[in-house]
Amino acid sequence: MRYLNLTNNYATKANHSKKSKFGDLPLSTTGPINCALSGTSLLNTPYLNKGSAFPPDERREFNLTGLLPQGVQTLEQQCKRAYEQYSSRHDDLAKNTFLASLKDQNEVLYYKLLQLHLDEMMSIIYTPTEGDAIQNYSRLFRRPEGCYLNIRDPDHVHHNLAQWGNPEDIDYIVVSDGEEILGIGDQGVGGILISVAKLVLTTLCAGVHPNRTLPVVLDCGTDNKELLDDELYLGLKEKRVRGEEYAKFVDTFVQSARKLYPKAYIHFEDFGLTNARKILDRYRPDFACFNDDVQGTGCVTLAAILSGLHVSKQKLKDLRMVVFGAGSAGLGIADQVRDAIATEGNMSHEEAAKQIWLIDKSGLLTSETEGVTDAQKIFAKDASEWKDKDADLLSVIKEVRPNVLVGTSTKPGAFTEDVIRAIAEHHERPIVLPLSNPTRLHEAKPEDILKWTDGKALVATGSPFPPVKGPWGKDGSEITINVGECNNSVVFPGIGLGCVLSRAKHLTDRMLVAAVEG
Repeated sequence: MRYLNLTNNYATKANHSKKSKFGDLPLSTTGPINCALSGTSLLNTPYLNKGSAFPPDERREFNLTGLLPQGVQTLEQQCKRAYEQYSSRHDDLAKNTFLASLKDQNEVLYYKLLQLHLDEMMSIIYTPTEGDAIQNYSRLFRRPEGCYLNIRDPDHVHHNLAQWGNPEDIDYIVVSDGEEILGIGDQGVGGILISVAKLVLTTLCAGVHPNRTLPVVLDCGTDNKELLDDELYLGLKEKRVRGEEYAKFVDTFVQSARKLYPKAYIHFEDFGLTNARKILDRYRPDFACFNDDVQGTGCVTLAAILSGLHVSKQKLKDLRMVVFGAGSAGLGIADQVRDAIATEGNMSHEEAAKQIWLIDKSGLLTSETEGVTDAQKIFAKDASEWKDKDADLLSVIKEVRPNVLVGTSTKPGAFTEDVIRAIAEHHERPIVLPLSNPTRLHEAKPEDILKWTDGKALVATGSPFPPVKGPWGKDGSEITINVGECNNSVVFPGIGLGCVLSRAKHLTDRMLVAAVEG
């Protein structure tokens, strides 16, 4: 039996000498691991490959002599070289591609490099640049990563999932059908990259071992005409399958995953509006699962709002919120805030919902709005009360005088100067959250919001923005205001880790509230 020493910066499964209750959990260890691979097979395994960091004794032990240059380097030296290579890329997508290639070669080096430069690289491996990589998935494709399940081949779902290990081997699954990706819409099979990106952050931010995670895409076709017309598109080239056949396929995946990996936590990602809520409601009572667009967005936004209310010295029970964009994210935020208002104000959900207004592309949601979903109905206002009133964003702002404005519309520039000045007219410290991703789809730029409110607005965005300078200090002196980032990445890794470590059978509302308060 041969052992390989890995200089890990993320958690690894511990080799416990004694069987214990927690023996199968992803705990940290610094000891060597059993390795059956050698030669080129070892070098071609990203999880085990150390490249130039293999010391002479391991080169002899694992038949690597002659397969590597003579020089032996430390992980720090490897990081220095990798960072120089990264920095030589002249645009963000090229940097994203470089990091993806590095991950395919040497995972320890990849995660160490990200750990050292996380502030700089976060926007490259996640929003907004990952959205560009997903849009170009079929044209940038080099090698497969994760599990691809085709709706036209449902009989092999169980077999395909089974290739990823034994029942104890998988702790965390992220699955997407690619219908609503990061504000850029239907990306079909390219959705595999959002599953991969979420798991990278779960490793970086929560320490879940990457070898115990599984990214999955459910390829159900696409309604994106550009992809259907692209000869290089790698996914199923037909219109997106819906209805009963789709629901049955999703259930086939869920039941197979549950049977094969009974302790795994399942994270649903970037499903379309109608399916996201339906799938979550269908499976949430049965096992620990999570929809990031609904629950994650709701949690992180509620946390931002609570922080803003603390600064502005306002109470949650008195909150009045307009959400511009009534899709999965906007509805998830509305639900989470409604529940919090109801709890603090000791009122029903119906009463709390009266303090929240949802606006979609047709205007304010009312009882007469066509296509209102069951989940949206509680927020739909009585149409008779708006019969003689305009229902566009600016008109609603002027009518209801909210102290919180949230954007999940992917409509760039929707928060105009008139809109921002209207909300600031009645509130000294309005909370304005343009959350749409990627950056180019934000409803407003932080610098504009702050300029239009004389630096008084409390602003957080869905993607990173640089600090804003302005003459808003005492006596008109220039000050710098940091822009908060209201991104799911600060909440879903911790929620997932909690479920993995506790082997939670369900993810309850109280657990989500604990995440918000934490």
